Amino acid sequence: MAKINENYLKLQAGYLFPEIGRRVSEFMEANPDKKVIKMGIGDVTQPLVPSVVKAFHEGVDEMAKAETFKGYGPEQGYAFLREAIAKNAYQSRGVEISADDIFISDGSKCDTGNIQEIFGHDNKIAICDPVYPVYADTTVMSGKTGQGQPNGHYEGIVYMPCTIENDFVPELPEETPDLIFLCYPNNPMGTVATKEELKKWVDYARENKSIILFDAAYEAFITEENIPHSIYEIEGAKEVAIEFRSFSKTAGFTGTRCAFTVIPEELVGYDSDGNPHKVKPLWNRRQSTKFNGVSYPVQKAAAAVFSEEGKKEIAEVIGYYLENARIMKESLTEIGYEVFGGVNAPYIWVKTKEGVTSWDFFDKVLKEANVVGTPGSGFGPAGEGYFRFSAFADRESTIEAMDRIKNLK
Repeated sequence: MAKINENYLKLQAGYLFPEIGRRVSEFMEANPDKKVIKMGIGDVTQPLVPSVVKAFHEGVDEMAKAETFKGYGPEQGYAFLREAIAKNAYQSRGVEISADDIFISDGSKCDTGNIQEIFGHDNKIAICDPVYPVYADTTVMSGKTGQGQPNGHYEGIVYMPCTIENDFVPELPEETPDLIFLCYPNNPMGTVATKEELKKWVDYARENKSIILFDAAYEAFITEENIPHSIYEIEGAKEVAIEFRSFSKTAGFTGTRCAFTVIPEELVGYDSDGNPHKVKPLWNRRQSTKFNGVSYPVQKAAAAVFSEEGKKEIAEVIGYYLENARIMKESLTEIGYEVFGGVNAPYIWVKTKEGVTSWDFFDKVLKEANVVGTPGSGFGPAGEGYFRFSAFADRESTIEAMDRIKNLK
């Protein structure tokens, strides 16, 4: 008898974004004459920049010639890309991360879920509420939780509310976790954490021998100088933190697939007897066993992101999305909504009107304005009463969507 992984049965509902897609598809089938503007799922709309496309073509052309053809590449990623990342994303900011600390992958979504494989089932996981659903769902799938509760939480997870009262940065938990998910700039709220706030978490992790799983997928959107782009800007973080980054939103690779995870040499975990073990070799073994690496043309394209021309072109695209965010934030504020985010991140976090639930607002905006957003409750119970809009639409659609919402009754 083939037995299933019963942890999957604990999942309380379908993954948030497919559920949104289902509702939108039903509406569009019933209303084929309506033009629906999608600002829910955080998918980009602007094409790959010329420098990246040029490098991509070069990589494909190399695959067409025997003398430059590439077969299996190194599982950790080609040295040319890892070295470019180390130099431009870290060393240029005074952070000593080496190419050997970097692991190229096909997406941060995969890495933030897969990372739990190298940690024991008895680890206590802490996540923010609201937060990107992958952290909680993959914790459930890995067998580190109990059953789901009526409020949407799972037994065994330490939830850390992010509210207006704490400026959307969680308090240190009373129950000490072993692994702590943090995401800044934040998805879904679009808010950030200062160096002082992150230092509090690094010190806490060092004191309790915990490890921070730091998702920095949106660091390229940071505009304020006092906001850290990497947790490794905090003293001692290399001893207690793993960082995840992605080319998806930074450079439009959502359909191209490339990301990386950073695990410093100093980072250790512990066995059941309390003996320390370096974490990097464990992740390297996991990747070498289960992953054959990202394709050569994609990695060559990703390296072009760090060329001088590539940096300029990508800065323009990021500026384009941040201008969308500014338009959205100002438009929604003008009509009386309380709005957060949109300055250092491509997301707008909107407080719904009194008595209007997140899914009620979703249905109203979809059916009456034909605009798609994301219900805050889909990111956790503390997200109820909020709504997320993505700034990744094109400019014309962004302006039209805001005009439609302004005309809602």
